[in-house]
Amino acid sequence: MKQGFIKVAAVTVDIRVADVWHNCKEICKRMKEAEKAGAKIIVFPELCLTGYTCSDLFTQDILLKEVRRALAKVAEETRHTEALVFVGLPLAIDGELYNVAAALNDGKILGFTTKTFLPNYGEFYEMRQFRQGPKKARVISYEGEEILFGPQILYQAAEMDDLVVSAEICEDVWSPVPPSIEAAREGAVILVNCSASDETIGKDSYREELIKGQSARLIAGYVYANAGDGESTTDVVFGGHNIIAENGTILKEAKRFANEMIVSEIDIFRLLSERRKNTTFQTTEERHLPKVLFHISVEETALTRSFAQTPFVPQNMAEREKRCEEILMIQAMGLKKRLVHTHSRTAVVGISGGLDSTLALLVTAKAFDMAGKDCKDIIAVTMPCFGTTDRTYQNACLMSKKLGATLKEVPIADAVHVHFRDIGHDEEVHDVTYENSQARERTQVLMDIANQEWGMVIGTGDMSELALGWATYNGDHMSMYGVNASVPKTLVRHLVQYYADTCEDQELKEVLLDVLDTPVSPELLPPKDGEIAQKTEDLVGPYELHDFYLYYVLRFGFEPSKIYRLAKLAFEGTYDSVTIMKWLKTFYRRFFAQQFKRSCLPDGPKIGTVALSPRGDWRMPSDACAAVWMQDLEALEK
Repeated sequence: MKQGFIKVAAVTVDIRVADVWHNCKEICKRMKEAEKAGAKIIVFPELCLTGYTCSDLFTQDILLKEVRRALAKVAEETRHTEALVFVGLPLAIDGELYNVAAALNDGKILGFTTKTFLPNYGEFYEMRQFRQGPKKARVISYEGEEILFGPQILYQAAEMDDLVVSAEICEDVWSPVPPSIEAAREGAVILVNCSASDETIGKDSYREELIKGQSARLIAGYVYANAGDGESTTDVVFGGHNIIAENGTILKEAKRFANEMIVSEIDIFRLLSERRKNTTFQTTEERHLPKVLFHISVEETALTRSFAQTPFVPQNMAEREKRCEEILMIQAMGLKKRLVHTHSRTAVVGISGGLDSTLALLVTAKAFDMAGKDCKDIIAVTMPCFGTTDRTYQNACLMSKKLGATLKEVPIADAVHVHFRDIGHDEEVHDVTYENSQARERTQVLMDIANQEWGMVIGTGDMSELALGWATYNGDHMSMYGVNASVPKTLVRHLVQYYADTCEDQELKEVLLDVLDTPVSPELLPPKDGEIAQKTEDLVGPYELHDFYLYYVLRFGFEPSKIYRLAKLAFEGTYDSVTIMKWLKTFYRRFFAQQFKRSCLPDGPKIGTVALSPRGDWRMPSDACAAVWMQDLEALEK
């Protein structure tokens, strides 16, 4: 909870229809199980104290009387339960019968959320027994206590202001305007649903999409607890289809027909970050929904949900392939438009045999195809110098020829030697001047060839390099259109792999696969025994770690200590905590220090939610200080 993770549970109990005390006992038992699992919000199904399928038995006084006694028992049990608990029951008030969800905490009944929309079609006939809840909540007298009664009641944790919960009941979420909409607009970040949704063919898929969609639309966590085995099967069957969702993603889903308890963690800080950034998610200026406090202890939540090592890359192969095709199309469409608009005759691409320039060349070829241009007007320029290896040189040349580009070789060693002499640099000193002189010479060559050939220089640098500032200012940092500017390094690899897998040229495929197998390097230092001597990830750290950091820094604005915690979970068994901390510090130092390079980026297409364009997604002062972020990490080491 200290970092925003709230453990929640959706529980289907083994009920007996109309056997209130059996149901009460089962609810209390499962409530203790959920608490033992660490759940702070526990949700039970609709009308679970009696069973949803009591039908006209709901009008029996004895049943309603025992429900009140049983609810008191369940409420008393919450005195020993560190959680906010929602239980469904029929409630007789003022001569009317209502379908409600009672909120229980610390031995008390905090409120009764009423069902707003009563289904009275198909197999449902709730209006026969129940009355629709009031439009607004009011205070009622219940067993000598003044208790809130009505829709959209907000339950706020006294110990954690950001944790606000609201409930709705079954059909409410299926309606055109669910009550949860207004509750979310007034601050509810977790929504719960006590439900009794029966199983018919295909309904489970619709239910999944419904809950996913509602959690996405409201940028909220959604806990859906459904009735299951034990309900009457006179006409329908209930499957206990429980779902926990967060902003459009299902975190946990119960196996149907098994009466399971599912538990997961909802990250409310992540949700609040999303809401703050999303200007179309507008909270209401005038707050009119009633709010009641509940109590829980604030502690570190043990996490059971997983975090992908590569958050930019879909884990499902089919989805990944679809994503790769879409990204290549976005990149190529962006470049095609720029080529047509500028009336460029050619496109000039500096090729090194590395991943980034390979992707840029592939995208350029695709853009030329889309524009109906001949790929011979792609000028692929290889510029061997001190660090070039035969492997990367041969790959660059062969790839260019296979794509139909015009290969141009411009050795730059002589020019760089002259430059060293002019500025008085000792060639034996392999420092940043030694390296950057080569990078800037290459950019000058590309720009001038573009002038000669009435073309434009296509940028090759990717988003991960931009985040770390791993680019020579006014060297490979500069171009006329940067097609890879929004593509993280981990995704670059998959894009090239996808192209290799789908191209029909076996020779080209083999070259691309060898590029994928080549260490990432700017090749600015002389090779050792013919092999690459300068490996980027040895210098700045593993790109899979940096992309993980980048995702959570930009996408959700997480604090460094939280990112460190998530990285330890995601990379357990791959990197130890010391390594993760080392490169996380490196990430923050470089990210802040190198903003000046991102402030003057060339144009380039945005392909995902996370991007670093200074014109669109990331506006940051070039002289901002990283002290607060570094202090947060240093506190973990004390």
